[in-house]
Amino acid sequence: MTESRPIWHRLWKVATAALLLGAVGLAAATWQGLRNFPNGLEPQGHRTVKPTVLARDGTPLSMTLENSWNDDPLPLSAMPSLLVTAFIVSEDQHFTEHHGVDWRARTAALWQDLRAHEAVRGASTITEQVVRMLHPRPRTVWSRWLEGFEARNLEAQCSKLEILEFYLNQVPYAERRRGVVQAAQLYFDRSLDTLTPGELLSLAVLVRSPVRMDLRRDPARAAKAVTQLAARLEARGAMTAVEQRGIAQNPIALSQALPTLQAGYFVGHVLKTLRDDDKAQPHLVRTTLDPHFQLRTQEILAHQLGQLSRRKVRDGGVLVIDHSTNEIIAWVVGHNPSAEAPPDGAGRGIDTILVPRQPGSTLKPLLYSMALEQGWTPATLIEDSELSESVGSGLHTFHNYSHLHYGPIRLREALGNSLNIPAIRTLKFVGREAFLARLREVGIQSLVQHPDFYGDGLALGNGEISLYEMAQAYTVLARHGRFLPLTIFAQDRADRPETVIDPPEVAMLIGDILSDPEARAREFGSGLRFPIETAIKTGTSTDYRDAWAIAYDYRHTVAVWMGNLDGTAMDGVTGAVGPAMVLRSVFSELNRNQETRGLGARTGLVAARICSEDGKPANAGCESISEWFLPGSEPSVAAQKNAVTATEMRLLLPTPGLQVAHDPRIPAELEALPMQIAAVPDLAAVDWYVDGQLASHTLASKFSWPLARGTHEVYSRIWLAHRTEPVSTETVRFYVR
Repeated sequence: MTESRPIWHRLWKVATAALLLGAVGLAAATWQGLRNFPNGLEPQGHRTVKPTVLARDGTPLSMTLENSWNDDPLPLSAMPSLLVTAFIVSEDQHFTEHHGVDWRARTAALWQDLRAHEAVRGASTITEQVVRMLHPRPRTVWSRWLEGFEARNLEAQCSKLEILEFYLNQVPYAERRRGVVQAAQLYFDRSLDTLTPGELLSLAVLVRSPVRMDLRRDPARAAKAVTQLAARLEARGAMTAVEQRGIAQNPIALSQALPTLQAGYFVGHVLKTLRDDDKAQPHLVRTTLDPHFQLRTQEILAHQLGQLSRRKVRDGGVLVIDHSTNEIIAWVVGHNPSAEAPPDGAGRGIDTILVPRQPGSTLKPLLYSMALEQGWTPATLIEDSELSESVGSGLHTFHNYSHLHYGPIRLREALGNSLNIPAIRTLKFVGREAFLARLREVGIQSLVQHPDFYGDGLALGNGEISLYEMAQAYTVLARHGRFLPLTIFAQDRADRPETVIDPPEVAMLIGDILSDPEARAREFGSGLRFPIETAIKTGTSTDYRDAWAIAYDYRHTVAVWMGNLDGTAMDGVTGAVGPAMVLRSVFSELNRNQETRGLGARTGLVAARICSEDGKPANAGCESISEWFLPGSEPSVAAQKNAVTATEMRLLLPTPGLQVAHDPRIPAELEALPMQIAAVPDLAAVDWYVDGQLASHTLASKFSWPLARGTHEVYSRIWLAHRTEPVSTETVRFYVR
């Protein structure tokens, strides 16, 4: 017995030393394994992969699942109190009592984990779950050990309210959502403050296992957990018995039928703009988009595309702008799923707001504004008659849409009725290069070719321009000639507007013409009438491939395009048939319950009475109308005596470089080349000179010249009834083979 005491004594010392050494080693390993927290609760190692894009009211337009954290936290004070209480009761009922670790629950869970050699039971406090979010580790017993110490450190550094707020904003849910706000949008498509008690409790039970408790996959399991949580809350006095029974009796209904906001194309443009700026990307980007108008415009376009699906219309786009600030408030792209899809699926995924298309007649208001700047008036007569131009070595004949011609017609009616021939003549007066330069001044950058590439067809929209650019250009007209770039970022104000159309009264005249139903009555009848004064212009490209309608009232500019992105033609759909109907509905929505007004007083303009047929000063022998003029440009009897109409004194036929071949089936002595000058009011006579020799003297604007082989030059001298000297046209060279 005496010898055994030293042995046990030595064993006790060894055991004590081993335990002490183990404790020291455990303490050292624990110390080494612990991680520090920054000042305040901030996500660790956070890098914004893609910003979260918000509407002007804070509505998320993009669910940015590539980021590791929720970048749009909601203050705890803004969260429903029932939701906060439900989370505490469900996840950590002693949250207000412990200092990071609930040792009673932790001891039982730890013993169970040790027996299983893995983490099989939770019992983590809310603080420990926050630690796990900030310092992710493998789910092991050792990790749980470290998390307990870090939870205590975190509570020593941050308040309970700060920890709870961080937790509710960052707790993970299914489908990579974080926080209760994103979960509410995911399951109910609503904000937290609109959820029912049952829906709030479901958010609390879902975090236990977002997969097993999923409201869509296993609604019965989730409903049972919600009912149990409601009973616990009722027992604690956090919920009345009536509310508890109501939750048990009313199953949770997930939102399925509500239309969803579709702003993916707009978000794509926002993100591209941020990348192009080459700046550090912010976590949150607040834009100018109005979610209400975006959704309503989206529904309007979808309805109209559905109505026109039988007429082979598949794609569309609408841009809505508040031109008082030039903020984009709706950016809607539509692809009709019910229409017959193109064989190769062309067009899907393409932003119809940004893709260049032929704008048709929508360029004409910008063209006529230049003519008004250079001395023309709404009463100026422009000849509307057959017109052919050389294309290469051949001829192209221009037509109005209706194939009707009205002879000399006032500028107001030429623009209002969107006549093509007067527009061509106006372009010749203004000049292609000058017009192309003006288009670039108002924000149209797509037309990069030389003016001769487009030719006179530039007046009719043969170049390709995006809806975005066209809408930008029309805001210049709406703002009386002042240019501002379109804005997509909230509180992003541009510099002072740049004056493009000068004087501003010219833009007023254009708006007055485009809002005048009588000015377009010849071609459009009584259509295109709006409840309030609205300037509207439609356009249709060749073979019905594009249909446009752009309009502006006292505050908003709206641009609409319809067509097929694969380039196929629609079945006779014009701007006045499809897009104009969208315009009417969008403006109705914009002006609903609003105090509206017209385009404004014609300040700076003067009114005068003129004859409706020829634009001359009114007299007793004509039907007179009132017309607006820039000061000093109104017609007078004295000025009319010496006036020359806006139509150029020029040859229509032959065109420069024309090549003519003899027809062997016709006797040479009977073959003739028609020559023609542009129609001129008060024409008295025409002298025709071919190769420097007088070939004929006619009283009409046409002459048939006998064909002769070779290279020839022709010009004419035009005699007017009120002039004593003739006016000569340019010389044109042509060839006869």
